[in-house]
Amino acid sequence: MKADKIDSFYFHDVNTPPTQVNRREFLKNLGGGVIIVFSLSQLAFRVGYKSLDQDDIPQFNAFLRVKEDGRVECYSGKIEMGQGINTSLAQALADELEVDISQVDMILGDTNLCPHDDGTWGSLTTRFHEPLIRAAAAEAREVLKKLASEKLEVPVDQLNASNGKITYKNDSSKSISYAELTNGQKIIQSVSEKPELKKSDEFNVIGKSFHRRDAVEKVTGKALYSADMRLPGMLYAAIIRPDAHGSKLLSVDTSAAEKIEGIQIKKDDDLIAILHENPETAERTRFLVKAEWEKLPSKADNESIFEHIKKTATNRRVRYEGGDLETGKNESELTFEHEYHDGYKAHASIEPHSATAIYEDGKITMWASSQTPFGTRQEVAEKLGIPKEDVHIKQIFLGGGFGGKIYNRQAVEAARLAKMVEGTPIQLMWNRSEEFMYDMFRPAAVIKVNSGITKNGAIKLWDFDIYCAGDRGTELFYEVPNHRTTNLNGQDVHPFGTGAWRAPGNSTNTFARESHIDIMAHSVGMDPLEFRLKNMNNQRAINSLKVAADKFGWTKEKPPKGTGRGIAVGFDAGTFATIIVEVDVNTQNGEVKVKRAVVGQDMGQIVNPQGAIIQAEGCVNMGLGYSLMEDIEFDWGEVKTNNFSNYQIPLFSDIPEVIETAFVDAMDEPPQGGGEPAIICMGGAVANAVFEACGARVFRLPVTPERVLAALKEKG
Repeated sequence: MKADKIDSFYFHDVNTPPTQVNRREFLKNLGGGVIIVFSLSQLAFRVGYKSLDQDDIPQFNAFLRVKEDGRVECYSGKIEMGQGINTSLAQALADELEVDISQVDMILGDTNLCPHDDGTWGSLTTRFHEPLIRAAAAEAREVLKKLASEKLEVPVDQLNASNGKITYKNDSSKSISYAELTNGQKIIQSVSEKPELKKSDEFNVIGKSFHRRDAVEKVTGKALYSADMRLPGMLYAAIIRPDAHGSKLLSVDTSAAEKIEGIQIKKDDDLIAILHENPETAERTRFLVKAEWEKLPSKADNESIFEHIKKTATNRRVRYEGGDLETGKNESELTFEHEYHDGYKAHASIEPHSATAIYEDGKITMWASSQTPFGTRQEVAEKLGIPKEDVHIKQIFLGGGFGGKIYNRQAVEAARLAKMVEGTPIQLMWNRSEEFMYDMFRPAAVIKVNSGITKNGAIKLWDFDIYCAGDRGTELFYEVPNHRTTNLNGQDVHPFGTGAWRAPGNSTNTFARESHIDIMAHSVGMDPLEFRLKNMNNQRAINSLKVAADKFGWTKEKPPKGTGRGIAVGFDAGTFATIIVEVDVNTQNGEVKVKRAVVGQDMGQIVNPQGAIIQAEGCVNMGLGYSLMEDIEFDWGEVKTNNFSNYQIPLFSDIPEVIETAFVDAMDEPPQGGGEPAIICMGGAVANAVFEACGARVFRLPVTPERVLAALKEKG
């Protein structure tokens, strides 16, 4: 089936050429209207956010287009995976261009239509894209005002732009719409260096709450994901997998599987796949294949991994330091040395990795659940040995990524199979066992902290050693004259792949730091809020802590025994976040129930308050998982955790009855990240609340009932 016959499966019908084209080709192929162009990648290079060589950065990218019918198209290589950028970015454009948000069409992640983007991660989209989109919109607005000045014979400075039209200030009857101005026009404008943008008190759309633009589609089931694609003649794939990472295939017998009617078996080096028109038949037939694998010997399991990490992660790099540690020890009246452990965590996205692909005439068209469509294009092109221009990754919704869909193994596998059956669409959707097997887990990590304070609660010493978590979020916002933060890594540390997991490593680091801060506060009988405020040296951290404490209604008076409150403060993606939780602890069985959570954030300009609230609530709910229940069981390369039956994510019954948010008013500041910061604080806040509730100090996440009981027993 020809790819040009399946355009009905694509969300937008836009007549726009591929991204990396020269100016002449662009102008020749593009339709009419006002087009604002610039190189998004050029800016990305300047801010250090790139994978391209500078020589390869395109100089000419379509980014914003006011069409002849008055509608506006916005192109971005970012993708929508539940974070709401298809709404917030449209708000930014609508406000600066002075159009209704309903007139804006967001075109995201299509490799043939959008500017190159390295991927959607790190809460970078709003921080870097929103100012660019506003700049392009402001440029378009001024171009339209110049056109209106000629049409209406009125000076530009006497014109106002509002609601998709230009109006004469002194006579409102004298106006002209954007559609009238762009009809028959073809104007190409490059964004200026410093376009005049609105001030916060001029916003009409930015800062107002809007429902998600895709909410109805998703609630009603109309939204399409990669595994929802249904193409004529499509075959479903099931792949033969080993039981453990690092296994070597010794033999395979597919004779029993070959007897099933309609089954095709395809082999290509390490890839052995079963294809059938019925996905259940393909999946069942997989179990008829007899494969023998040689498994690597075990070096560690989920209990011994922390000792293994300390032995193998020996490459040291000092990241931050100041003063002298020996001086800090001498100035300290009380010292504290503790070790914190955090196990592997899965992304556990409800939507598994999937891809739908068709290969024909040397080209491949694909819908993939990927946070990195341009990276997917590159990987597929390299594996198939074709130019990347012959790989088209189309726009599709993504069902949650959290960093786990940066990696594109399933897309490459689908592409290889599609090439084997040229002209026939292939769909590959990993089952839950494959999802856990090939997830790039958040790495297990060890944090060693050695600190010292005076008896009046002033921190004098801070020695923070990070084994395998990375140093994200570890730059101190506490005033410590003598400090050192060291990052330790090594070779052959992990038995399987590890990678980005929502604010990579920062939740581990924040758990250790904020638990340790809490220990020091309690040691001198100081209120944990007071202790933090006494030692903090960053005003934005203080702001986030204060708005959370005010919203929570924090007092020095302690709650009844069995109930506890916990604080954790952290920094990620340009945002300072504080979470305060209230928990109940059953000291008979060790169960912890989080009853209430309050999030306070200093995140600069907030484009869509409702969206920011939803993101904060999502961080609380997902953070409950790594804090209380999520843990990977394994024996070196063999991942024993293989489904939600033995990897518990939070259920509705686990969610706090009350989740509240408070934001620092900073609308004149640049926007910062909102998708990741709050989640880093949940582990520390929960562990600290458990301690206040019952005196059990848990040094390993998750804070399971067994670990609470063990801590109580150790306490005596």
